[in-house]
Amino acid sequence: MTASQIPNTAEELRGAGLRVTAARVALLETVREGDHLGVEAIASAVRDRVGHISLQAVYEALHALTGVGLIRRIEPAGSPARFEGRVGDNHHHIVCRSCGAVADVACAVGEAPCLTASDDHGFSVDEAEVIYWGLCPDCSIARSS
Repeated sequence: MTASQIPNTAEELRGAGLRVTAARVALLETVREGDHLGVEAIASAVRDRVGHISLQAVYEALHALTGVGLIRRIEPAGSPARFEGRVGDNHHHIVCRSCGAVADVACAVGEAPCLTASDDHGFSVDEAEVIYWGLCPDCSIARSS
């Protein structure tokens, strides 16, 4: 974490109406630097940066950051929640059925929300979530061996 990142992250937190703490700064930067991290991995990385932080405090901070749109929570079926720093572009995900690896996939077609519902039931749709499932390259090779 560089000195120039701290004011930027702190300013983002303030701009979102959140109180700036060392733990929140570390958590936001950890999620943004990570790759679809789970709560335990996030907690461990934040502890490496700032020392002790309870798992409850991590959950509360993740909830607050998700609520203001600074991070995104994804929950592939059968998997624990994961968090990412890529927000606002309505991208999708591909998940390996074997090892659980997750990768980003650009919007399927057109502009956000990418997909037009065949019947929107009167909803004003502003986001579409698509999860593609398959085997990652490593699991595909292992399975064919």
